Amino acid sequence: MTHKIAVLPGDGIGTEIVDQAVKVLNALGEDFEMEFADVGGVAYAHHGHPLPEATLNLAKAADAVLFGAVGDFKYDNLERSLRPEQAILGLRKALGLFANLRPAKCFAELTSASTLRPEVVSGLDLLIVRELTGDIYFGTPRGRRTAPDGHFPGAPEAFDTMRYTVPEIERIARVAFEAARKRKNKVTSVDKANVLETSQLWRDTVIEVAKDYPDVTLEHMYVDNAAMQLVRAPKALDVVLTGNIFGDILSDEASMLTGSIGMLASASLNDKKQGLYEPSHGSAPDIAGKNIANPLATILSAAMMIRYSFDMNEQADRIEAAVQKVLSDGVRTGDIMSEGCRKVSCSEMGDAVVAALA
Repeated sequence: MTHKIAVLPGDGIGTEIVDQAVKVLNALGEDFEMEFADVGGVAYAHHGHPLPEATLNLAKAADAVLFGAVGDFKYDNLERSLRPEQAILGLRKALGLFANLRPAKCFAELTSASTLRPEVVSGLDLLIVRELTGDIYFGTPRGRRTAPDGHFPGAPEAFDTMRYTVPEIERIARVAFEAARKRKNKVTSVDKANVLETSQLWRDTVIEVAKDYPDVTLEHMYVDNAAMQLVRAPKALDVVLTGNIFGDILSDEASMLTGSIGMLASASLNDKKQGLYEPSHGSAPDIAGKNIANPLATILSAAMMIRYSFDMNEQADRIEAAVQKVLSDGVRTGDIMSEGCRKVSCSEMGDAVVAALA
């Protein structure tokens, strides 16, 4: 079977890191049909829009999307609808990518690279399940106006709306509970139910869904406490279920437990197993073109792609084992460098993973 992959490198270091993931995929010897397209700032520069129609159509027709990163300071003055970051939001909405899976795993070789003590992060392996198409990022109404009331009536005001429906919460909760059944049978649902009506509905709905999973333990945690526990006792967590904005913040925090955000892969899935796979870091325009970025998060995202969208578990295991071997051999990019290891470039890291596949 041919698997169609839309490859969207994007901006900044996107091209460099995606090139390494493509190199690794090609080394598997499987039948992948890859087609490249512009997205983000480079798409705006070439086509006048961060998500051109041709790119969107390619993504819709593909079995999966391999995504690099978008964003560049030089586009910050564009109107919001034309900024590079709108491309990823547009893809999530158009493809119905409601479930974001972000594993945070600390490889034994990288415990010293984490800012936390080795005993805190050694053996860490948690999964953040984030709802991706609702919440304050997509809620309406939103905009700017003259404040009708409040502390400063008549002053310029901006507003966004946090909102969720029960079906939206139910479907992401089921993703988390199903994932928990393949792990340690524990879900920690994160909300702010002591303050927000939206979060109270979230908690009530998750409790109802949990009744269908009596074998899975459910606990609830306020988001501020969750942020603290991630750096205090992260190994007490396994599957963390949360909404869009809280998940955005917590998953970036969790990435640093692994030693570098350059190690954190992610998958965004719809209900047809079509997914968008990307590293959790940004476009890093300050180091773009220097061949020093860490491509391992992108390579691990490619492994997630063939596991979740293509059911190629054996091949995904091979990629993950190759990454493990490279780290065991002491090969490091600058962000995860430690004493006694060999520092390599972005492309050399890709070559090392390809060699380890053999």
